[in-house]
Amino acid sequence: MQQKAVYYKTFDMEMQATGLMNTYKLGNSHYDEVFKRINEPKSHYQPIVECFNQLSISDFERINNEVKTAFFNQGITFAVYSDEKKPDERIFPFDLFPRIISNEEWTKLEKGIIQRNIAINLFLDDIYHKKMILKDKVVPAELIFSSKNYLKEMDGFSPVGGIYTHISGTDLIKHIDGEYYILEDNLRCPSGVSYVLSNRMALKKSLFDLFNKLKSKNVYQYPEQLLEVLKTVKPKNVDVPTVVIVTPGMYNSAYFEHSFLALKMGIPLVEGRDLYVEKDFVYMKTIHGPIKVDVIYRRVDDEFIDPLCFRKDSMLGVPGLMNAYRAGNVTLANAPGTGVADDKAVYHYVPSIIKYYLHEEPILNNVHTYHCEDPSENKYVLENIDKLVVKPVDESGGYGISIGTTLSKEEIEEVKVKIKSNPRKYIAQPIMSLSVHPTFIEETKEFEPRHIDLRTFCLMGKNTEYILKGGLTRVALRRGNLIVNSSQGGGSKDTWVLE
Repeated sequence: MQQKAVYYKTFDMEMQATGLMNTYKLGNSHYDEVFKRINEPKSHYQPIVECFNQLSISDFERINNEVKTAFFNQGITFAVYSDEKKPDERIFPFDLFPRIISNEEWTKLEKGIIQRNIAINLFLDDIYHKKMILKDKVVPAELIFSSKNYLKEMDGFSPVGGIYTHISGTDLIKHIDGEYYILEDNLRCPSGVSYVLSNRMALKKSLFDLFNKLKSKNVYQYPEQLLEVLKTVKPKNVDVPTVVIVTPGMYNSAYFEHSFLALKMGIPLVEGRDLYVEKDFVYMKTIHGPIKVDVIYRRVDDEFIDPLCFRKDSMLGVPGLMNAYRAGNVTLANAPGTGVADDKAVYHYVPSIIKYYLHEEPILNNVHTYHCEDPSENKYVLENIDKLVVKPVDESGGYGISIGTTLSKEEIEEVKVKIKSNPRKYIAQPIMSLSVHPTFIEETKEFEPRHIDLRTFCLMGKNTEYILKGGLTRVALRRGNLIVNSSQGGGSKDTWVLE
């Protein structure tokens, strides 16, 4: 027995010395999600670290290559657009080391996300009807009416159930203080949920024993829950609604997700040319004749959905769709005009929006935000660009962002010129210290700390809400990079919420 105990002790020491995580360097300037101290993981990460330390580098690379091959074979890709606007199709980078969130931590996040989305939905209903929050000067009226995403076509119209944001993506970061902060709201066509489900399938297959041991909450229910939510907002006098997904087509950067969700939900994936409007009803062309469509989960932006109402040159939309929508004969998810609420300048007012409608304190914090249209805040931003992140209010995918600490003097002056030429278009925020997580870097064949964020997905229907139990953890694969978007070279991790 004594010899056996000595053997295991020696084995443990060898594993600690040679394990994959042994070379991980713990910094002091960022919150580390996994380690308290060097080689001392937090309790809920202990089984993961032990599992990875028992793998040789050759074993790990074999598993990693198997996952990449599986992603390739399944077409799990995204498209990046070059200056020539030609899509470059790439395999979505996936890191095998999962991000783990305790049940206690997740419960607070879930409550905060639901609170935020309920308030935003009430805000949208108000600004398209009575506009009381504008009259009470809680949110500046000129800020709303100057937004290109405010649609006068939605004035006075109430969607089924009063729901505008059926699907929302809320981006969060964890700061060095260990607290979560909302980074931004995505309320138009938020993407990424297909990668959550694909990541889970890949990791569950690769680390089956570990996955079963830790008992992560289920994410596979999302497509079913999404379909049920969409059915709750069916038009009046419809018993069994026909639901479709409308995609811009195969060259869209999120086309994999469109086709993935349609397959998992068991509903048609169509393009605008597959639909037509007759007498304010929407029909889908099929080989068996036309079929009336009742609910459209649209992945086409507002300005392209109806060439008779918005951009006349759009080849992606359906002529007459807005008339059918306003007549109450079809439901669009998300509702047109929701983009006014995820304007990054409006983000500044979301805590006040929560207090105004719900009479509650926000459960989750905003990042302090300066709006460059405000003269005093504009002055501060122009004098402190080297310490701030400057963002255009209407861009996504990490495009147009300037991080002050990475800019040369010439680049700082260029940013100043942009702000001065159109202050409404820009906001600024302090440079937040995004938490870091061990991530395998193929060039060095080691785990290194990389910055991460979390995109959560909230569904809202008539008298129903659902939060995906986890989300998309995005990781900046370049050392020191704070932009995690896939279009900027980022990847993702599976996110486990423990039971």
